[in-house]
Amino acid sequence: MTTHLIKAEVHCHIEGAAPPALALAQARKYGVDPTTFMHGDTYAWTDFAEFIQAYDKVAALFRTEDDYAVLTESYLLELAAINTIYSEIIVSPDHGDRIGLGADAYLAGITRGIHEAKAKTGIEARIIVTGERHFGPESVIAAAEYAARSHNPLVTGFNMAGEERMGRVADYARAFDIARDAGLGLTIHAGEVCGAFSVTDALDLVKPQRIGHGVRAVEDPALLQRLADTGVVLEVCPGSNIALNVYPDFESHPLRRLRDAGVRVCINSDDPPFFRTSLAREYQIASEIMGFTDDELNAMTRTAIEAAFVDEDTRTALLARL
Repeated sequence: MTTHLIKAEVHCHIEGAAPPALALAQARKYGVDPTTFMHGDTYAWTDFAEFIQAYDKVAALFRTEDDYAVLTESYLLELAAINTIYSEIIVSPDHGDRIGLGADAYLAGITRGIHEAKAKTGIEARIIVTGERHFGPESVIAAAEYAARSHNPLVTGFNMAGEERMGRVADYARAFDIARDAGLGLTIHAGEVCGAFSVTDALDLVKPQRIGHGVRAVEDPALLQRLADTGVVLEVCPGSNIALNVYPDFESHPLRRLRDAGVRVCINSDDPPFFRTSLAREYQIASEIMGFTDDELNAMTRTAIEAAFVDEDTRTALLARL
């Protein structure tokens, strides 16, 4: 068991973290039939297209600033209960606009949830604003501009998620330039659905400190060496990779091979209840199925904190808690 281990996470999408019990309560609140996206108390989908549909239906249950405060606090309290001291939450201002709430109120609710959870448990959290690749370069640039002018001290990073096969990384590079100039940490989803080349493109064109997923880098020995040499951190989400059939099972997952190649890696949950996982389960799988020792898991937690988008005083305090 890994319940005694201190944990940290830098890759989790806030709508994708909605506990099923909370989603059911929200469905009752808004008179929505949950059977279109749930079987009993679990989210229901069979392939990537259905996963996206289920995700969107659950996200649509959170409509107000208060809803987002409750969602964020609920997830962070769940993390704190398993000895998690740090979390980075991936958020999409576009989503706040699309549902008519507005990006500012959306972000305000998430910020309030972070403050409430910290007051109750001491857990530190930060916000990563993300652009969604499948909405095109202008949308991603607008998200970067929003992040750059947010003046919210909890907004510390910028990301791009969404359909990895859409467009070229070059089309989106300007968004990352805007975020970099604003002093935000940079990470980008790559090397999950697409192969090692997408990680290389991200490194060449975005120059991020971290890569979201990045597991397909294992297919290119020269790229592995480059990652090891540069220290770019891979935010690895094993349960997500298995659920979406990137790999057939945990035994064939490359987390061990990546780490043994000298690549800096950390463990994350992505969209946990959708993938029938949790951060606790990810650590447990790494221990019991992948054979990582407590010392190796602690080293990955340390990597997450070392690569976290926080000020140095916060980082020092978090490392002291390890």
